[in-house]
Amino acid sequence: MDFASLMKSQISKAKSDITSSSSASAKPDQQKYLKRSDLEAQRQAAYRADQARLETERLAKQRQKRKFEEEEAEKHAEREEKRQRLAEESRRRREEEEAEEERKRRKRLGLPELKGKEEKQETPLPEGQEDIEDEVLTAKLRGLEEPVKLFGETHRQRLKRYFRLTGQEVAAPVLSEGPIPTYLQMVEEKDMLVPVKPPPASDVEGKKFLFRQLASYFTMVLREWEIALARRPMEVRESFQGRKAYDAMVQARDNMRPFFKRMEKSDIPDDVLAPVTEIVRAAQERRYVDANDGYLRLSIGKAAWPIGVTMVGIHERSAREKLHGENTQAHIMSDEVTRKYLQSIKRCLTFAQTRWPPEDQGQLMG
Repeated sequence: MDFASLMKSQISKAKSDITSSSSASAKPDQQKYLKRSDLEAQRQAAYRADQARLETERLAKQRQKRKFEEEEAEKHAEREEKRQRLAEESRRRREEEEAEEERKRRKRLGLPELKGKEEKQETPLPEGQEDIEDEVLTAKLRGLEEPVKLFGETHRQRLKRYFRLTGQEVAAPVLSEGPIPTYLQMVEEKDMLVPVKPPPASDVEGKKFLFRQLASYFTMVLREWEIALARRPMEVRESFQGRKAYDAMVQARDNMRPFFKRMEKSDIPDDVLAPVTEIVRAAQERRYVDANDGYLRLSIGKAAWPIGVTMVGIHERSAREKLHGENTQAHIMSDEVTRKYLQSIKRCLTFAQTRWPPEDQGQLMG
């Protein structure tokens, strides 16, 4: 190859490199400037994408909220069904106990016993109404110019009809709709302040009113506790601690049912009723430390806990009186039912100090 051909090929190669570099450098220059319509189209596309994302999130939140409401409705229906079932069981047990008491009363008074279907369907008369013999009842109904006996009417039904005609009918007790169904009539919040000491055993009406006050107070605390747990955020309720707190509330509510039953029957011993009254009075006055002290005295008592040898001789020592004196029995350990409902009272105190905090911070329990 001669020199001229070599130079021609080198020149053409250089021209091709310059052309390619100029075309490559021209592309950024072409993208440097955009039309206003292209910018507006890009802005609208970004806006539509953002709106679509927000709409998707809103629909997801609505679905989650609807699911939560459906779950809450199902839980409420289950709780209502359980409450009705427990109320029905309580009513059935109450009818059986009342029927047994009525049989004993009729046997004691020498009245004829109820037989078969009549015995199963009829319930004892309310307090304040006495049974009337059949001959006397027949005469009284004839004196009122009423039918002596309707078709299929039993003696108890005739007796109730006579009381209704003469205006002696006693209203049946109504089951409350609180967290713990009870036949105790609730009192208003202004009347819930219990006395410092329970009334004496001779004051029957005073004790009944005290039981109504205690039932009303614990019903209010349990209801506020349930509402406070329901107002928590969803993530808190579904957490382990949240479920544990709810289970503690349910357990305390269930364990206090025997306490309400005993108050209905006025079957709480005075040595347990007096400390409970003291605890509730201190809690109502927001003296939670004093209430906790009363609970400790009730739960473990003042019994000494001897360590080691307790008798080293044949003579009685003065210090041994602390081991066998009064107030040495821990009532909370006497039976399982009492222990459970007293522990539930302590849990109610723990919640009450957060719901109704004291003015004196020194009265907060640890």
